[in-house]
Amino acid sequence: MIIPALSHFCDLEVELGPVREMGAGRNGARRIIPIVGGMVSGKVSGTILNLGADWQTTLADGSSDIDTRYAFETDDGAVIEIVNKGVRHGPPEVLNALARGEEVDPALYYFRTSARLETGDQRYAWVNRTIFVGTGRRLASAVQVSLFAVK
Repeated sequence: MIIPALSHFCDLEVELGPVREMGAGRNGARRIIPIVGGMVSGKVSGTILNLGADWQTTLADGSSDIDTRYAFETDDGAVIEIVNKGVRHGPPEVLNALARGEEVDPALYYFRTSARLETGDQRYAWVNRTIFVGTGRRLASAVQVSLFAVK
């Protein structure tokens, strides 16, 4: 048996635009949350581009399915796409506080993702062949995500 190890890759501070409520879908309440900028730091650093969104579904139990696609440009000019899928859930009072934009200790709720990164820049080609997992924190107008490469 091989037990995977994790290696910290980067931290993302993802700035969000106003939420666009879509209403009830087949599986829950649908919303689009624009990704309008932010910063990347860690083994790579750069700027999150003003494009992309989280196409989120809130289920009957209050949990949210996260489905994001966006990109960042590294300080040395590479463009890297991120497709990040995950789940956020917790006690109703915690989820309600997050919905009101309150700061909540991330230890009080579960926010985990799996990410695939892609680039055509050969300096970072290894990200095309790597699985990443992330931990998240929801803020009033941003999300903080730490990505770890699965070894």
